[in-house]
Amino acid sequence: MANIKSQIKRNKQNIVDRDRNKAVKSELRTRTKTAITSVGTENEETALRAAVKRIDMAASKGVIHKNQAANKKSGLMKRIASLRNNA
Repeated sequence: MANIKSQIKRNKQNIVDRDRNKAVKSELRTRTKTAITSVGTENEETALRAAVKRIDMAASKGVIHKNQAANKKSGLMKRIASLRNNA
């Protein structure tokens, strides 16, 4: 445990930030799975839009890097396109 007051505060902030980032990343995975499973249904467009929106928001908040966000969106679009072609 740190003895310096500023480092004690920083450790507390790190815990809060880690929990917030964990929740955001978990929601990203959930929204992505929802978008993939809703291919071919009537709420396909809204699920895809929500997933892309959450990815963009995570990148803008600094939870994930902007290049990782671009890669996630690209992979999601490829996956959905392949599911549409197979269905």
